[in-house]
Amino acid sequence: MAENGGSPPGRTAAHEMFDVDVASRGLGIELVRAGDGAAVARMRVTAVMLNGHRIGHGGFVFLLADTAFALACNSHGPATVAAGGEISFLRPVREGDVLTAYATERTRYGRSGIYDVSVRRDDEVVAEFRGRSRTVERPTVD
Repeated sequence: MAENGGSPPGRTAAHEMFDVDVASRGLGIELVRAGDGAAVARMRVTAVMLNGHRIGHGGFVFLLADTAFALACNSHGPATVAAGGEISFLRPVREGDVLTAYATERTRYGRSGIYDVSVRRDDEVVAEFRGRSRTVERPTVD
């Protein structure tokens, strides 16, 4: 932490959350940037992420989009969780593809928010995700 008691410059609550996100980091997801209701996360599709058609399993694409969504909505500071999300798969992904998810806050109202995430392979959109968030009291850890 910075001497003023906050996060070091350039770091947000989303960075703190990602530091302990074992699931996302275990899949090789990288936090590229997060702040002001937006985030970018990246992941390489590996052989263990392929389905029976030898294309990327949609669950992994969803997970990348959901991670970017979580980073964007937690960049403001209060603990925020998903209230729901849906995805449209537009193009198949393949082993070796590097996917980048761009999350953007559309609106926040009260304790709720709506975020859009575009998942891209280079300049090509492969999936579109919309997430609904809910700010909660931070749970205590025993």
